[in-house]
Amino acid sequence: MKNFAGYHFSGQKDGEQILLVTRRHWFNILGSLFSIFLMVLALIGGYAVLPWLFPALNQPAFQGLFLFLGNFFAMIIWILFFLVWIDYYFDVWIITNKRIVDVQQKALFSREVSELELEKIQDITTEVLGVIPTFLNYGDVKIQTAGEQARFAFEEVPDPYAIKDLIMNLQKQQVRRGKQEFGAMIREEIHKNDV
Repeated sequence: MKNFAGYHFSGQKDGEQILLVTRRHWFNILGSLFSIFLMVLALIGGYAVLPWLFPALNQPAFQGLFLFLGNFFAMIIWILFFLVWIDYYFDVWIITNKRIVDVQQKALFSREVSELELEKIQDITTEVLGVIPTFLNYGDVKIQTAGEQARFAFEEVPDPYAIKDLIMNLQKQQVRRGKQEFGAMIREEIHKNDV
């Protein structure tokens, strides 16, 4: 497993170690990038074919307008590519030794951050639906909690079974640690009452 010792995030607690940082699988953005690729092909085809189909576009009166519209369309393509990449890159799930942090980029200037303490986990479900997700090994990891937020979901992440195993092991360690601390506290109280 990769070492995340050099990674830090806003709101990280003292002694909290990052164990895993994951994003959606690369195949997730392929559909969006394919539509952007088609728009780039349309732009290039427009530059090559439209002046040939409409010779009036070669005249100086229309040439400036044609170049302006082509450049405007190219800027729209670039902005769409940028938005798709930002949405992919800034949707992050961070698993630490104390909690899970879910950072969701909702829009260009809107971000939602949720966190889940490991001891609140009740159930973990892994879903890999379809042929392509099965071959590429990506899917959803859904965590059932006892709190207000019924489900905490990792959507279309690579190797969902390993993520589920990591979270389950961390949750068991956290519960064991809590029981040990509770037992030590009770023994201390009993010892105080005996003295």
